[in-house]
Amino acid sequence: MEIMVILLHVIIALSSVIVATLAAARPSMRTLAVNYSLIAATVASGTYLIVTMPSHMLSSCEMGLTYLAFASALTVFAHVRLAKLAAQEI
Repeated sequence: MEIMVILLHVIIALSSVIVATLAAARPSMRTLAVNYSLIAATVASGTYLIVTMPSHMLSSCEMGLTYLAFASALTVFAHVRLAKLAAQEI
């Protein structure tokens, strides 16, 4: 069971990084909404894994914080680009 959760967690996290990169390259409200959902799912599954398997908590938290910082930076960058694009259209 835990192997499936770990696999699902990794797939969600990688998908989130891909979508965040796409959102930074071609920002839209839809890609940002998908990105928010994937970030929330990654944090939720990571929290579940830490609660159920606390033996690797320190390395898990370090990786989780690194992922969250990277995904958040891409998301903020995408928001800024989308705002600039919207301002140009007015």
